[in-house]
Amino acid sequence: MTRSSRSSTARSPAEGAHVASPGRRRGAESGSESSAATERQFQGEPVSPGFAIGPAFITGEDPTPEPDNCRSTLSPDQERERFSEAVGRSITQLTKLRGKLALLPEESQVEIGPLLDVYQRMLGPSRLQRGVMSRIDDGLTAEAAVHDETEALARVMLVPPDGEKLRGEDAAAAERRAGEFREVGRRLIRNLMRTPFLALGQFPDGAVLVAETLRPADAALIDPSRVAAVVLENGGTTGHTAIMLRALGIPSVIAVHGILNGLAEGTTLVIDGDTGRVICDPAPKTIRQARRHVSAYARERQQLGRLRRLSSRMASGEKIQLQANLELPAELPLIAQSGAAGIGLLRTEFLFINAETLPDEAAQYEIYSGVVSAMGSDPTTIRVLDWGGEKQSEALTRIGFSGDDEDNENPALGLRGIRLLLLHPTLLETQFAAILRASAKGPVQVLLPMITLAGEIVAAREIYERVARRLKRKGVEIGDPLPPLGAMIETPAAALTAEALARYVDFLAIGTNDLTMYTLATDRASAEVASLYDPLHPAVLTMISGVVTAALHERKPVSLCGEIAGDPRITPLLIGLGLRSLSMTASAVPRVKQVVRSSRYEDCHRLARRILAETEGEEIRRLLEEFREG
Repeated sequence: MTRSSRSSTARSPAEGAHVASPGRRRGAESGSESSAATERQFQGEPVSPGFAIGPAFITGEDPTPEPDNCRSTLSPDQERERFSEAVGRSITQLTKLRGKLALLPEESQVEIGPLLDVYQRMLGPSRLQRGVMSRIDDGLTAEAAVHDETEALARVMLVPPDGEKLRGEDAAAAERRAGEFREVGRRLIRNLMRTPFLALGQFPDGAVLVAETLRPADAALIDPSRVAAVVLENGGTTGHTAIMLRALGIPSVIAVHGILNGLAEGTTLVIDGDTGRVICDPAPKTIRQARRHVSAYARERQQLGRLRRLSSRMASGEKIQLQANLELPAELPLIAQSGAAGIGLLRTEFLFINAETLPDEAAQYEIYSGVVSAMGSDPTTIRVLDWGGEKQSEALTRIGFSGDDEDNENPALGLRGIRLLLLHPTLLETQFAAILRASAKGPVQVLLPMITLAGEIVAAREIYERVARRLKRKGVEIGDPLPPLGAMIETPAAALTAEALARYVDFLAIGTNDLTMYTLATDRASAEVASLYDPLHPAVLTMISGVVTAALHERKPVSLCGEIAGDPRITPLLIGLGLRSLSMTASAVPRVKQVVRSSRYEDCHRLARRILAETEGEEIRRLLEEFREG
């Protein structure tokens, strides 16, 4: 394997990082200088905030080697033996990797551990193994069989049965599942072909790791005390690698296309993890500005770090509950680091999207109880399966959850959420049972998605209470009293009848992502109308205000768990509208808490009254910016 030179260059320290002298360009003649090169700027996707300055350390492995020959000259038995040896070698490597994790911070260990569990389950008796063996029996080499089977499984994750393109969080989850299959396939093929893996042993302190891609298992072995930043040419912001980098707290930018073209080992880089900007060969003025940013970032991290253990109480005394959304158990360390006071929305779709068979009660209980136990005395709100629209599941489709006609699409306005669950109550009963059992481990709330009618709540509660009675008769321990049952308010119908709905539930949760989409008849994933998607549209804000008022009238708690909950610029407005509970991505909690602690309710209330009187989004944004600067 050809790799760039690992020799480090002379470095002079910068504040919080290092600045390198020019190095040697890849593909250029020895001794060529980069000091005469003009400053170059690249734009990527930010995945972990912060500023850093440091010399480029270029590393990486060759792309996964594709088999030269697909048809085997060996017997199927011999190829099966080669495959079995590669499986054994891969399992041994993962076991050793798990041992090395002991050197990492505890939160990083918890982050990568579940992912290694996924890999090891795939390497055990699974559809992956069955598929590979079948392809070997058809005459393929073990390498070709692994390559074809893992790609086929990845495509199943990425392309739903109806052929529609996945969007939003569903697309991100599908990409992660597909990546898991491909990662296991890469490891098996490398072991079959005896190709070496990435090594970071010669990494110089204070350098910026630059690579085409970085596998999650490799990211887990990065020492955050030695690495100034990470820059990747490829990758996605919601993948396992991105989650791992956020857990490590390293300023990171991915999808920086073209960054490796002509980049010299040791070239000085400036990394802006907030905006995704990467600067190569920065000018002296840029270096001076970057050093100020690095110092400011270090001070901000200290301040935000101190906030973790402080209450989210306003300057005027009101307590605001700040919780985190959770899509995968692997994100639990991010919640612990953020100082969130519980999980405001645990999405359960991940259990179904990558499942060959439906997860039974025991499998679901294991996941839910693990999350609830990890949260201790902080509450966990678990939303039952919100399948439909863009979400797809092989297991659900196989047993007929796509409707009577398998060729019919199930769009966002179709059979989804509580509508589908009530049509197939067995699935809802199983999920209720697992959640109720997990509620014995700590405080839990249960959330019903896509509610539009009070009758849907009544029907769901009847099932909920029936399952609880059955568990009690069997002597199964569950939460006492019964965990609160709530409704998601994410359609105009629910928002406009929120007061009536609140009489049938224990709490309300406003999902502004879908509420905005349905209110404005706008799909933000569609390029033609994406610009019209605006959660600050007066109609959306009026509905949020109405739901909060309705909840107060019925003396029911209400929270908000859409994307705007994590935008610190909007926090004063949400508080002014009467919200006292917000749930957001874990990384947003410290900055939102900072705004909460520096705000007074009277000022937020006046801001909300002014904004509700406005009819234009731009004026609303101007008022928010004016409030922030004032």
